[in-house]
Amino acid sequence: MYLSKKKIILVISVSALVLFFTYTDVKSQNIKITDGDTIKINGEKIRFSGIDTPELKQTCIKQGVKKPCGITAKQILIDKIADNKVICVREGKDRYKRTLAECFVNDESLSSYLVRSGYAFAYRRYSKKFIHDEDYAKLNKLGMWSMEFDYPWDWRKKN
Repeated sequence: MYLSKKKIILVISVSALVLFFTYTDVKSQNIKITDGDTIKINGEKIRFSGIDTPELKQTCIKQGVKKPCGITAKQILIDKIADNKVICVREGKDRYKRTLAECFVNDESLSSYLVRSGYAFAYRRYSKKFIHDEDYAKLNKLGMWSMEFDYPWDWRKKN
């Protein structure tokens, strides 16, 4: 069975359009990383649910030297997202009207990644989901677990 020239051109045109729209959809995501646990996607402010990262001005101490652990948490997130598409599963809104969500890059949870790296904590007050990741980072002295630090919620109270 042979296709007519018109049908072949139609199939090629439709295929090209599908490819074009798929490609532009992936590239149309405007992402801004605010801090270690907050991003903006196309203007929507999204706070990662179930975790807490150090504040941008927060420091930790390693071998007597202050380290910018809040900035480091943000940079780890920037590096992980890179040019990848971020997909978020929305869970509601917080009291600041931010969207609460768990977000993924290449099917990997950004929250789990941050907690396992030692630059985020399981926010047990709101979720028990990332405790296993935190135990892993703590056991292996990763990230902030290799330093002296205040938990982010304690640091915010002091500052």
